[in-house]
Amino acid sequence: GRGVMPSTVCSVEEVFNMGYVLAGEKATSTFKIQNTSTLTLQYSIQLDSLSSTRDKDQQRLPSFLTSSSQRTEIVGTQNYNGLSVFSVLPAQGEIIAGKSQDFIVTFSPDHESLYYSDCLKVVLFGKKIAHVIQLKGAARDHPMFVEGGIPLDVPVESLAVTSPLSSQEALKEGHVLPLIFYYKIASVKSIVLVLEHIEGENSLVPAVTELKVGAIWTAQLASKKKVEFSFDNLSVLQEKGFTIESVKGTVDPGQVKCISVSWVPPADFDANGPLIETALLTLKGDITESYRIRFVAKVVSA
Repeated sequence: GRGVMPSTVCSVEEVFNMGYVLAGEKATSTFKIQNTSTLTLQYSIQLDSLSSTRDKDQQRLPSFLTSSSQRTEIVGTQNYNGLSVFSVLPAQGEIIAGKSQDFIVTFSPDHESLYYSDCLKVVLFGKKIAHVIQLKGAARDHPMFVEGGIPLDVPVESLAVTSPLSSQEALKEGHVLPLIFYYKIASVKSIVLVLEHIEGENSLVPAVTELKVGAIWTAQLASKKKVEFSFDNLSVLQEKGFTIESVKGTVDPGQVKCISVSWVPPADFDANGPLIETALLTLKGDITESYRIRFVAKVVSA
């Protein structure tokens, strides 16, 4: 006899990001697996969210309560309706030697969250794991989003659907409003941008980072309008050495605008501590949203 090793090539490596979708709508995308071996391969697709050991795995403390600073949750936010937020077809079958198979991934979130995720495994002959792919996606209630900076929220949420008291009811009954609930009332989200200027011979080379403003394409007619964005407090930022590439503009549905932010230390900068300034980024679409952008700039040694 002759032993043959099964071999495959996948069009996706490690992460398959479905991007942003309006909550309640669906998005589909495809990836391909090619059978590069000389035998027919039997495959099956497994999702960690459907694993029989998922309940046991969820008993572990999330990363934000442990010493780990990395977001390591493979199975993230799931749908309230109990259905898997990701689905993959075909779920099983055969790939003939030298042929390829296309797989359709459907992302169907039922509520707003930035941390939908799952782990997809391609298993051959019921035992050999050929590929491991992390599925990711985000959903918003409104067709606009801002990306960039350091996340200040918690990537794990409860699946319990609750109806929090309004601010007036809470004050009437003597409840203390949680901080997160306060932010929802204020409707202002916070983003931290860190810019590190490297100290060296060429002090004119700026520290650079970026923000992304996006408009989600949706089938709903009411949202087929551009998203407008604008910054304020620009004069103070310029005095402190900050430069924003686009201070105002518009984004078409389905598009993303990358906004470059740079910083060069001003002449009176004190290198003993960071420079912190704040600006307000306003987005206008079907609603108006505000983001408090906190710029943290510092000089580091090369």
